[in-house]
Amino acid sequence: MGKRLVIVESPAKARTIAGYLGKDFTVESSIGHIRDLPDRASDVPEAQRKRFGALGVDVEKGFEPYYVVDAKKKKVVTELKKHLKDADELLLATDEDREGEAIAWHLVEVLKPKVPVRRMVFHEITREAIGRALEDTRSIDQRLVDAQETRRILDRLYGYEVSPVLWKKVTRGLSAGRVQSVATRLVVQRERERIAFVSAEYWDIAASFDPGSFDARLLSVDGQRVAQGRDFASDATLREEALARLDEERARGLANRLQDAAFSVTASEEKPYRRRPAAPFRTATLQQEASRKLRFSAQTTMRVAQRLYESGHITYMRTDSTTLSESALAAARAQVRELFGDDYVPEKSRAYGRAVANAQEAHEAIRPAGDTFRTPDELKGDLSRDEHGLYDLIWKRTLASQMEDARGQTVSLRIGAISTDAENVEFAASGTVLTFRGFLAAYEPGRDEPSEDDEERQLPQLAIGQNVTLLTLEPEGHSTTPPPRYTEPTLVKALEDRGIGRPSTYAAILSTILDRGYVFKKGTALVPTFLAFAVVNLLERHFQQLVDFDFTARMEDDLDRIAAGDEDRVAWLKRFYFGDGNGPGLHHLVTEHLDEIDARAVNSIAIP
Repeated sequence: MGKRLVIVESPAKARTIAGYLGKDFTVESSIGHIRDLPDRASDVPEAQRKRFGALGVDVEKGFEPYYVVDAKKKKVVTELKKHLKDADELLLATDEDREGEAIAWHLVEVLKPKVPVRRMVFHEITREAIGRALEDTRSIDQRLVDAQETRRILDRLYGYEVSPVLWKKVTRGLSAGRVQSVATRLVVQRERERIAFVSAEYWDIAASFDPGSFDARLLSVDGQRVAQGRDFASDATLREEALARLDEERARGLANRLQDAAFSVTASEEKPYRRRPAAPFRTATLQQEASRKLRFSAQTTMRVAQRLYESGHITYMRTDSTTLSESALAAARAQVRELFGDDYVPEKSRAYGRAVANAQEAHEAIRPAGDTFRTPDELKGDLSRDEHGLYDLIWKRTLASQMEDARGQTVSLRIGAISTDAENVEFAASGTVLTFRGFLAAYEPGRDEPSEDDEERQLPQLAIGQNVTLLTLEPEGHSTTPPPRYTEPTLVKALEDRGIGRPSTYAAILSTILDRGYVFKKGTALVPTFLAFAVVNLLERHFQQLVDFDFTARMEDDLDRIAAGDEDRVAWLKRFYFGDGNGPGLHHLVTEHLDEIDARAVNSIAIP
């Protein structure tokens, strides 16, 4: 057989694959997409301009798109055509997802090869995986191509129809997007909650006792539970009337009346404690954890992960699967046994359920590449600091996912006393002692909110009725706080929980709302600008459906059905754009109600 031309998306990926293939292969890069919908009407030839217009889509004839080769990519296309002349076969080795499938299809459309064309797919770049992919090629999956094209057309229709409304009623240069507008709305809604929030003041009493110098906190007075922060609504009222709300005077008075009281154990409960490891990483959870532990933005995480993938160190990084292959399970279990011992390896490998309602693509979870895993120390000389930090995170999480539970005992104590005014008070203390660290020996997941639930705190062994000695008794004042602003990881989680967006889009969504000036960062918090309030006001009042969370999630489901071949894409786009008996379409919403929009009203913010 003569020369075989392999085309991938990136030069780094091309270099890695070329190292595994022999002299009979030429490996080249398209450097991403080679063509797309036009940016402006002038990009469309004059003869076609009336039909496709500025949209680049003929909405009257089956939503046919018009594609143009990017001016910067014309030289790339010329080079690829030159290499193709000397090839006997074309192998398209772009990523194994909708985007990669679309790039492969566009390459065929533009290069017009006269030689056989095969699709080569893999989710890790190792010598073994590339060898297997060569043996098991397939044709281009047209359903994946259609699904990606439908998304692209949908986003173009949404952006090009709604954005001009923002220009006319808010300010020029703004953009609207199917998912970015919903993400902006989430950030604005949270800020509205914070603005409307009324802080509540409340007091309680912290105590410490011997033996063991353990801490406890006031639980109840005369059988009435003492109110804590979680018991207050956002308007500073108590959710339950039966609770005792202490103010400073009452808390200090009670503490004084308890100074000489006799304290004893009124209840003691011991329960077994088990904590399971988290599933291996998928895109969203990797972004969340890298933000918590490495202080990476979502964009930085994906950029670093892309380099690790293209260098053959991890599997494909855009996935919502938590599945590990049989060979990966074997590799993880063997490495756990080698590093930690037999006691840390469960009898059976762990499987994790689908974390996302409509998990996409046939990928694995994100894990170290290969049938055996290299340790972070083995790769230290090959990786940059950021790459090493992210690889270390992925490696530890993968191993931990196949380790035994952490086990121990949780003890809960109640300490009672009678005040000089005959008030019956009870303090509560709880503690957890680990008897076997299990997966925690390898990895401790991060948290968005501080939690005491899994902290190790030892309590003394005490019997009911046993007296304890009061060491300290300190009244403490507290204030409730508004709901926290979103951070990048918590916004990604909020979108994912609602079924909005996909692994490949989260970093781009965050980048867009920051770059367009809808949101800025204060530390790690995402803060909406006045522009964001104005745009969300307009969309909620006049295009409510377009920023409705359930409607946006249903659109994702419909696009998945198109990818599965269960929905006709032209009929679906027609309903979305022109409407049907169930309601008006996008075009009608935008063109018919423009004059009803009061620019002053949407650009005003009510301050409580």
